[in-house]
Amino acid sequence: MTTVCLKWLIIAGLTAGSAGKAQAEDVDIGKSEFQSSCASCHGTDGKGKGPVSGQLKVPPSDLTMLAKNNNGVFPTNAVYETIHGSKTIPAHGTREMPIWGERFNPIVNLPHYVDPSYWKMAGPEKSPEVVVRTRILAVIDYLNRIQQK
Repeated sequence: MTTVCLKWLIIAGLTAGSAGKAQAEDVDIGKSEFQSSCASCHGTDGKGKGPVSGQLKVPPSDLTMLAKNNNGVFPTNAVYETIHGSKTIPAHGTREMPIWGERFNPIVNLPHYVDPSYWKMAGPEKSPEVVVRTRILAVIDYLNRIQQK
């Protein structure tokens, strides 16, 4: 139980730190990540009406309703697991080939362009795991901010 609590305290701290950095640099990293990886299906507003949503067998979820559909509590753990791929969502694809590609997969040699600002946040080790975790936490922070009351 304490391991789980500690894990989420660390995540909350990283999310707050990422959000603070994003605001200090006047860049919304979470919104940018969402637009790059999620908006084609979920829409730029997160309501599930992205440009490809009409072509999908299963309509995308309205991501602005996550907290409302969870008794007013934003489901941070479930969202993290969904983006990370440890919780399978059939519409997102398998962990080996998720809809957003390798953006949220902490592999050693990232096969795609990574914005230099992520490497600054990754610390001196330039850890891909930190880059991926920062991306995921930024999306979680953004989704938390767009929840309907």
